[in-house]
Amino acid sequence: MKTTFSIIKADVGGFPGHSSVHEKLIEVAEKNLSEAKNEGLLIDFHVTHCGDDLELLMTHHRGENNEEIHSLAWNTFTKATEIAKSLGLYGAGQDLLKDAFSGNIRGLGPGVAEMEFTERKSEPLIAFLMDKTEPGAFNLPIFKIFADPFNTAGLVIDPSLHAGFKLEIWDILEHKKVFMDMPEEMYDALALIGAKSRFVIKRVYPKEGGKLPADEPVAVISTEKLYQIAGEYVGKDDPVAAVRAQSGLPALGEVLEGFAFPHLVSGWMRGSHNGPIMPVSVKQARCTRFDGPPRVVAVGFQIKDGKMTGPADLFDDPGFDYTRQKAIEVADYMRRHGPFEPHRLPLADMEYTTLPKVMEKLKGRFKDIE
Repeated sequence: MKTTFSIIKADVGGFPGHSSVHEKLIEVAEKNLSEAKNEGLLIDFHVTHCGDDLELLMTHHRGENNEEIHSLAWNTFTKATEIAKSLGLYGAGQDLLKDAFSGNIRGLGPGVAEMEFTERKSEPLIAFLMDKTEPGAFNLPIFKIFADPFNTAGLVIDPSLHAGFKLEIWDILEHKKVFMDMPEEMYDALALIGAKSRFVIKRVYPKEGGKLPADEPVAVISTEKLYQIAGEYVGKDDPVAAVRAQSGLPALGEVLEGFAFPHLVSGWMRGSHNGPIMPVSVKQARCTRFDGPPRVVAVGFQIKDGKMTGPADLFDDPGFDYTRQKAIEVADYMRRHGPFEPHRLPLADMEYTTLPKVMEKLKGRFKDIE
C-alpha cells in the first residue's frame, strides 16, 4: 500500500505581529490531529511552524487531494483561528479566504504539498517550510539538488542518479504545465524557472529505467498564489516542499546543500521586497527584522509504514552558520536601498501589493506631459 505525505499550512494568526505562532495554536492543532490519528484517519503527524505559519505534516493511505484529509486540515485551521481571535493575535484567519470548506482545500487559501509513493526499505524525507516569500523561492535549490552536478555529486558518480530527473514546471499565470528532462533540456528549463515569479517547479520525478517508479514524485512544492485567490494582497505565499532522499536519489547532505547559498527571493516586508532566504532552526524561525529576512526550516523524518520517526531539525547546525551570516550581510545591503528597487519589487510585481491603493489616491494629480 502506498504512503501519502501531506504538508498543509496556513497563517491563522501571528504572535506578535507576523513573527511567529503562539503555542496555543500548536496545542489545538496537535489535539485535533491526535484525535484523527486515534480514529484511523491519519497514520502519523507532526505539528510545527515556520514564522507565523501553522504547519500540519501528516501521513495516511488516502492519496493526494483526499476530501477527508483536507477537511481535517480546514477544521484544524478554523479551530486555531478561533483561539487566535480570542487572544487578539495578528491577522487571525488571514489565509482562510473562503467561509466554508468545499471538498478540497486548494483554492481556499492554505498551501498544500502532497506526494503519494511506494516506500523503500529506508525512506528519508525532508519537509522544507518557508516564510515571507513566494512559491518560486524553491526553484533554485530544487534545481541544484536534482540537476546541478556542482551541488549533487551523485549525478556524476552514482550510476543510479546518472540519468537525471524530470521536472514538472507550472506557469502559474497561464495555469499550464510542462515536463522537462534533466540534463537534456536544462537550458530550456532554466529559461523558464529563472523567472521565478511566473514559472515554478511543482514536482520532480525519476526517469524511466531508474531504481524508483517513474510515475511517483520524489519532490513536490506548493504553488498557491494568495493574490490570485483573493484578488489583492492578503499575505505572502510562504511555500512548503517535501523531498525524498538517498538510495537512487540525492543524499541527505546533497539535498541540504541546495540551501547553502542564501539566494534572493521575493516577499519579506508586505510581500513587496527582495531579500535573502536564510536557513534556520525551527527555534530561529521567527521573522523579526523587517518581517524577515525570509526563512526556511528543514524538518527530517524516516518514514516506515507511514510512521514518522523524527523530527530532526536539520538546519540547527553550525555548518549553516556561514550561510546565515551571509544572509544577514545581504539583508543589510538590500535594506540600505530603502524604498528603491531592487530592494523593492519591480512595479509589475507591486501590482499585487498595497501599492495600487496609493496610486489610486494620486490618480487625479497626474497631468499629461507636453
